[in-house]
Amino acid sequence: MRTPLLRTLFIVACCGAAGLAAAADRVTAPAPPVARVEPHVLREFGGERVDDYYWLNRREDPAVIAYLEAENAYAEAVMAPTAALQESLFAEITGRIKKDDDTVPFLDRGHWYHTRYAEGQEYPVFCRRADAPGAVEQVMLDVNVLAAGHAFFQARNTAVSSGNGILAWADDAVGRRLYTIRFKDLATGTVLPDAIPNASGNHVWAEDDRTLFYTKKDPVTLRSYQVWRHTLGEDPAGDVLVYQEDDETFAVGVGKTKSRRYVLIGCYQSVSTEYRYVAADRPRDDFRVFQPRERDHEYSLDHLGDTFFVTTNWRARNFRLMTAAAAATDKERWVELLPHREDTLLQGIEVFRDWLVASERRDGLTRLRVRPWPGDGVWEDLDFGEPAYVAYVGVNREAGTDVLRFGYESPTTPFSTYDYDMRTRRKTLLKRDEVLGGFDPADYACERLAIGARDGTQVPVSLVYRRGFPKDGTRPLLLYGYGSYGSSTEPDFDSARLSLLDRGFCFAIAHVRGGDELGRRWYEDGKLLNKMHTFEDFIDCGRGLVAAGYADPRRLYAMGGSAGGLLVGAVVNLEPELFAGVVAQVPFVDVVTTMLDESIPLTTAEYDEWGDPHDETAYRCMLAYSPYDNVAAVPRPHLLVTAGLHDSQVQYWEPAKWVAKLRRLKADDRRLLLVTNMEAGHGGASGRFQRHRETAREYAFLLDLAGIGK
Repeated sequence: MRTPLLRTLFIVACCGAAGLAAAADRVTAPAPPVARVEPHVLREFGGERVDDYYWLNRREDPAVIAYLEAENAYAEAVMAPTAALQESLFAEITGRIKKDDDTVPFLDRGHWYHTRYAEGQEYPVFCRRADAPGAVEQVMLDVNVLAAGHAFFQARNTAVSSGNGILAWADDAVGRRLYTIRFKDLATGTVLPDAIPNASGNHVWAEDDRTLFYTKKDPVTLRSYQVWRHTLGEDPAGDVLVYQEDDETFAVGVGKTKSRRYVLIGCYQSVSTEYRYVAADRPRDDFRVFQPRERDHEYSLDHLGDTFFVTTNWRARNFRLMTAAAAATDKERWVELLPHREDTLLQGIEVFRDWLVASERRDGLTRLRVRPWPGDGVWEDLDFGEPAYVAYVGVNREAGTDVLRFGYESPTTPFSTYDYDMRTRRKTLLKRDEVLGGFDPADYACERLAIGARDGTQVPVSLVYRRGFPKDGTRPLLLYGYGSYGSSTEPDFDSARLSLLDRGFCFAIAHVRGGDELGRRWYEDGKLLNKMHTFEDFIDCGRGLVAAGYADPRRLYAMGGSAGGLLVGAVVNLEPELFAGVVAQVPFVDVVTTMLDESIPLTTAEYDEWGDPHDETAYRCMLAYSPYDNVAAVPRPHLLVTAGLHDSQVQYWEPAKWVAKLRRLKADDRRLLLVTNMEAGHGGASGRFQRHRETAREYAFLLDLAGIGK
């Protein structure tokens, strides 16, 4: 949503901003919006914090909308000289994407399923065909039709009933991640009247061909906290609540085991999980607890044959694999199958009738290992042969096969789908994403470095650049980071990124503490009271890359989103002169105020990630690094900050307040831009191509700063 600059500046002036009308004619150097100051006092542990922009959390207030629109208009005016570059980048980035494309089909209950993209369309078409000679393709769901007339649209979790006749899916036309579950009769093409609102988008069919379990969110906190049972053809108003999670630090989800014999309810928080199960062909029975929750015990569950497979950190920080019979769900009776290892994180498993597959992480890289099952067997590693890459288990619905479907990519290798014959140990490449425009992976190189942090810890860094890149300190470098929730930032492929590499940039990922790259120790050393390590690692990686000649110190840039936005926001305060420019995407920057407000989505569930600010030690720790609370009147890098009005993960007012405060305390003439997507949420714009409008803007911002104008 765009508003003409003159009108928007007038609106903001009327609602409290000062000095904007005179900027209307100065297109080359417009005056920035100024949010009104309205002090709000927050008291904790005998002290006071004054939040001058607390009022911006009123989403329905016309003055708030006017301020956000004024910031958008200001950003557009400042970026106007890059308009041609943005258009060129958008055309270039989308020009690499194959317009008519299909995913590799997978087999499930006698049908091959795939997703198709057609030229000129933004959204996927979900299709299938029967596993029979001469079978024709059936279009199950065309999301382009559903999305017509919507500025934002997302459809997720397409799930076919056990009898293959009914499709369930969830859609959201706002971006708030509150979904409506809908149903379609695949034989007639009729959309059924059973529409279930305010769902989380997580649902699973029982094995009776008529029962669907789904989760609902708290309407205020958006915590997924209830599991309901719906019977096809009945009014959703009469659906049955089968479980409610009353502990506000836990969320719930539903799933089904590989055997299809059990429906699972998973209850999870940062340091604890608990599963309940019911026979999938008896969905009206009561769920039973598999292993009761315990503080600091995390486990995941699957089942095949007569065996439950349990991935657990019980007496195993990096997790181990154990088995249990249906009558032996108490953990003291579990049997170890794959022991704990200090140098390897067990991320998960895939079970087959005759095989087991372990997904692991060692030396910061993902590994896939295979062994026969049951009985004794030797684990065999799949070899990938690149210094930086990511490999992961794909869709494997059929338990009786000897073939593992997996995905692979690296900074120089596009997403690739493989089949691996576990008997012959042969890999077969089924498809590698086609990158249009003359892309040749041989033109690019990737590296894996270790850079010493200030406490002596070696931090992995993945890099990619175009061959011929001189390591003489003359080229621009973009450093990306995340470092939270034990979520590893993978060295993947991104065809959009080529637009930076082809213009001389090096792209680097700092695998800082707080992720899981080097196991649970790496995660624990970057959370709670250790959170400062995340920021220090990133700073030290930036310095190390400059020292090694990978970056021009005057053209070193940073990027991070969500919790990665917290990372770059904290770094901007701690080392304001290190980076020349920063892109903070939907940044989580008002840590203390958010974590004190239990009505805000994600708050209570994240006490074990950031700390409970009602505890003074945790409060002081968060206060020490919270970007919004540590703004000082010092020169800072050029900043491009993004937000989503309907964001359910990081509320839009966090980046908006941060920018307002930065602007008031500005001590330099560098760019400070806030761009709010008024029609989307945390993930930004929907649509296969249109989302790259945002990519083009961010890249144009960086290229312009680097002095690369085309």
